[in-house]
Amino acid sequence: MTVGILGLGLIGGSLAKAYHEAGHRVLAYNRSRSVTEFAMLANAVDEELTEENIGSCELLLLALYPRACIDYLEKMGALISKTAVVLDCCGTKRDICAACFPMAQQHGWLFVGGHPMAGTHFSGFKYSRSTMFKGAPMVLVPPVLDDMELIDRVCKLLAPLQFGRFSVTTAEKHDEMIAFTSQLAHVVSNAYVKSPTAQNQKGFSAGSYKDLTRVAWLNAPMWTELFLDNRDYLLNEIDHIIHALSEYRAALSENDAETLCRLLEEGKKRKEEVG
Repeated sequence: MTVGILGLGLIGGSLAKAYHEAGHRVLAYNRSRSVTEFAMLANAVDEELTEENIGSCELLLLALYPRACIDYLEKMGALISKTAVVLDCCGTKRDICAACFPMAQQHGWLFVGGHPMAGTHFSGFKYSRSTMFKGAPMVLVPPVLDDMELIDRVCKLLAPLQFGRFSVTTAEKHDEMIAFTSQLAHVVSNAYVKSPTAQNQKGFSAGSYKDLTRVAWLNAPMWTELFLDNRDYLLNEIDHIIHALSEYRAALSENDAETLCRLLEEGKKRKEEVG
C-alpha cells in the first residue's frame, strides 16, 4: 500500500514510522523540506509527497492544523485518486468535516474525520515513534455514521498503527467530548502553573504536581487554533469548572468544614463513577 502523509511532526512522523516499519511505501510532505529529507534519511519516508505522485496514494493522512489541512485539500483535491481514503488527525472535527465531506463528494474520494488519542507534550519529528498509537483509542467521524462497510475498510487501512479500540461518532459529539477530556485539561494545567508559588516548588512537589502540570508545556499556536475552533464547547466547560471552584472557595472562606468535606466526597464519588 502507498500511504501519503501531510506533516511530519510528532503525529505525522509516528504515522510514517509505523507504516514504513510495516512494509508500506510512505510518501510525505512537510512545510520545512529539511524535515522531509531527515525523515528519508531516518528510513521513515520513501519519497516526498508531490502533485505528481499523490494520485498513487491509497491512504492519505493529514497531520497538520485543521485550516492547513483544508487548504491543502482545496489545492490538491482534484489530484487525489477516486479510490483513496483521506483521513485527518486533527484535534477538532466540526470545521474540517464541514469543509471536507463536500470536497470529497465533489472529487470522488472518501474523507473520514479522525482523532488518534495518543501523543506526548513534546512536539516535532524527533519525538515521533512507530509505537505511538499501539493500544491507543482512535475516534472516527465518517460521512455516514452507520456505514459499517466503510468503517471496516478504514479500520483495516489503519491496522498497521495497532490502535487498541475504535469509537465512531459525529463531529459535534466529538468536539463536545474533547472540550472536557483534553482541551479543558490543557487550559487548567497551563493556568495552574502560572501561580507565583510555582517558582519555588522544587523540593515540595511530587506526583500530583507533575500530573497536573504535564500538559502546560504545549504547542501554543496549535492549541490556540483548536481552542478557537471549539470555543463554544470549551467555554461551557470552563464555566462549569469556575462554578465548581467557586464552591470550594466559598467553603474555605467561610471556614465551613461540613460543606468542604461534602464537596470533596462528591468529587471522589464522581471519579469512582466515571473512571
